[in-house]
This record gives sequence, C-alpha cells and structure tokens, in this order.
Amino acid sequence: MTTRTADPLFWGQGLQSFEIFLEPTCPFSVKAFRKMDAFLDVAGRDRVTVKLRMQSQPWHMFSPVVTRCVLAASMTAGGRETARRVLAAIADHREAFEFEQHRKGPNMDATPNRIIARLEDCSGVPLAEAFAFPELEAAIKWHTRYARQNGIHVSPTFMVNGLVTELGSGDGVEDWAAALD
Repeated sequence: MTTRTADPLFWGQGLQSFEIFLEPTCPFSVKAFRKMDAFLDVAGRDRVTVKLRMQSQPWHMFSPVVTRCVLAASMTAGGRETARRVLAAIADHREAFEFEQHRKGPNMDATPNRIIARLEDCSGVPLAEAFAFPELEAAIKWHTRYARQNGIHVSPTFMVNGLVTELGSGDGVEDWAAALD
C-alpha cells in the first residue's frame, strides 16, 4: 500500500524563512503569489526559503475546494511544482472559482465537482483522484492548525523567521527582502 504525503510548498534553499499564508482565490493572495519569484531573486534563493501555507477563508465560498485541490496537486507527480501550476491556474482564472462580491453570480450553480473539473481544464492537472486521497486530510488539517497556532486568520499574512509581520501584498519585494534579518 502506498502512503502519500504532501510535498512541502517550499522554494529557495536559504536558512531564513519567509512564510506566506495564502487563500488561492483571494486577489491579495494572488498578488503575493505572483511576486514570489521576484522576491526570491531579490532576497537570494540561497539566503531564504519561501514557504507557502494554505489559508482557507470562509468568505471565499469555494475556498475549501480550491485549497484542497492545491494540496492534492502537491501529492501527485511533480509535487510542489504541480501545486504551483494549480495555484497559477487559479490566479489566472479567479472568476471561475469565486462568487461575485462573495455572495452571488454564476458560481451559485456550481458544484465542487464542477469546480474541480474547471481547475483541471485550466491547469492541465488531473485532480479528481487526488482530491479523494485519504491522506490529504492530514495535510489540510496541518495547514489549518499551523495558521491558528500562529494567530493567523486572514490572507495573505507574512511570517519572517517565525514572526508575523506587517508586510502586505502591496509592498514591494525589496521591502519583503528588507524584513529578513
């Protein structure tokens, strides 16, 4: 029997830790996600490790489904890079996974299966089977517990070397890099 584990969503190899708590459909989280590579280039991939943490948000109505899809993707071939493709697809097609003004619009008639199918179409990643992996539950609970233990309730939130910061998605990557040490 194969035991699956979620591939950590880490990029860079540095000793310093830069954690970003993201909700995949949140426009501010999307903004932060899109800055990750530029930040790694400015801060130095050998100096810092970026760790993405999934932070489901109840006002983003399909948040649990898309968050589960991201973590499910990390348990498939390609691991974290496959999860990154799924995150990028969500970012590029947010309206397909979100309600208008968090409460109305065409997604009122969507089902979780339709959301998964849309995400498979947008990302090119087969997710339906991985979505049902029983081991996925532990990964989801870990991300949730970790955020709560650190007092994080909204996304995006940034933690540098274990400390929550006032950084935001609107800050430049130079500001993010300046927060290291």
